[in-house]
Amino acid sequence: MSRMVFCRKYQQDMEGLDAPPYPGPKGMDVFENVSKQAWGEWLKHQTMLINEKHLNMMDLTARTYLSEQMEKFFSGDDYDAADGYVPEGKDD
Repeated sequence: MSRMVFCRKYQQDMEGLDAPPYPGPKGMDVFENVSKQAWGEWLKHQTMLINEKHLNMMDLTARTYLSEQMEKFFSGDDYDAADGYVPEGKDD
């Protein structure tokens, strides 16, 4: 049976991750409060931000920026989109 969590992003009980996505308190927070679906959506969004904004993951500033964006993404705050990105079906 899958592990259930109350997802911070969707505000409902959903399937949780199988393991913390990275070590430490922040990884445990994600493991305990973010659904598998929301985590997958974040990974896609994170990849888009890295690529479109040409972020260097060796740069502490870039990693801090992504961490801040992740918190906003999961909490429902306004988060950055990739410059010029138009979601599929939204090109009116």
